[in-house]
Amino acid sequence: MATVPRNFRLLEELEKGEKGIGDGTCSYGLSDDDVLMHHWHATILGAPHSVHENRIYSLKIYCGDNYPDQPPQVQFVSKINLPSVHPDNGMVINQALPCLAHWKRSFSLETVLTELRREMATVGRKLPQPMENTTY
Repeated sequence: MATVPRNFRLLEELEKGEKGIGDGTCSYGLSDDDVLMHHWHATILGAPHSVHENRIYSLKIYCGDNYPDQPPQVQFVSKINLPSVHPDNGMVINQALPCLAHWKRSFSLETVLTELRREMATVGRKLPQPMENTTY
């Protein structure tokens, strides 16, 4: 099986990312005029029924020369509290996010963003509010 060169792969991802992923909850594209396609920006809409609901999170992504054979580096620009994100610098910790820890060439920027959004939805679930003391 032929291996798709890095630039062709990233051009495919750029086309897909600019259209928005699935229901438009995640999107990504190139930063400025990066002809080497290293620097990307992305947004994730906070998951409903979570502490992230109605928030828009900005991210920076770096796809090195060995992408897609090696995972991208992902960093939240927006402050967020997630187990897979370093609290001091917003860097996504590869070992803490399964798709980055067990990276496969078939994974994409979409894979990373959707997994981060899934983590936001499960970790940041709003707990049901306790009923107030009421007397009848």
